[in-house]
Amino acid sequence: MFSAIYYPFCVVLCLTIMILSAVALVVCYPFDPGRRAVHELSRVMTRIFFFLPPMWRHRVVGRENVDPGKKYIIVLNHSAMIDIPSLYLIPLNFRWVSKREVFKIPFFGQFLLLHGDIPIDRGHGSEALEQMITRGRYWTNLGVSVAVFPEGTRSKDGEIHRFKTGAFVLAKECDVEILPVVLDGTSTLIDKNRLLNWRNTITVRVLPSVSREDVRRMEVHELMDQTRERMCEALKQIRENK
Repeated sequence: MFSAIYYPFCVVLCLTIMILSAVALVVCYPFDPGRRAVHELSRVMTRIFFFLPPMWRHRVVGRENVDPGKKYIIVLNHSAMIDIPSLYLIPLNFRWVSKREVFKIPFFGQFLLLHGDIPIDRGHGSEALEQMITRGRYWTNLGVSVAVFPEGTRSKDGEIHRFKTGAFVLAKECDVEILPVVLDGTSTLIDKNRLLNWRNTITVRVLPSVSREDVRRMEVHELMDQTRERMCEALKQIRENK
């Protein structure tokens, strides 16, 4: 019953924030090319979505590893749609890299366009990488971070699987730090029947960033493998400490 009430509320909330985002983009763009105002509206929406249900719990661990004045390539594990709003719990202005098909979804696609997210064609690897680098360099030059799911798709079992190289090539091309983020509990927020789990806990753990010096020094595959290893260990620790 509560799910039947909460879903329509979320639709109204999203529509309201989307309209406000369109207004903010038009009004603020001349002095806000990084679209921080639009991003902050998305963070407001996330806070309302997550904090209104009294039994939902959210932990952000490692907040001290985030420097709001820096730009990063953010890499995070992916097991559910809820991963996307969960990242807004950390204090950074960022753009998502997402497959082009998502931008064609009514309403949601328009939201991504307002936000300035980066569409790529996953069916054409070299072209997708070029698109990601071009748009990623544009945003990082404005001081904005870029968020990437390095697995390329959702994990069906909740484990962290093989990474693709794109995010790490992007970090080298943009000459910025890599910020690994590990999520747990996002896949249990909504069950198979689309009902909400009202006693769910989501953990967002931010790991220390990979420095620009290490990004420059290390080969792409070494950088990718070490980052994945750290994230797998962090996910294991989160689950052991539940």
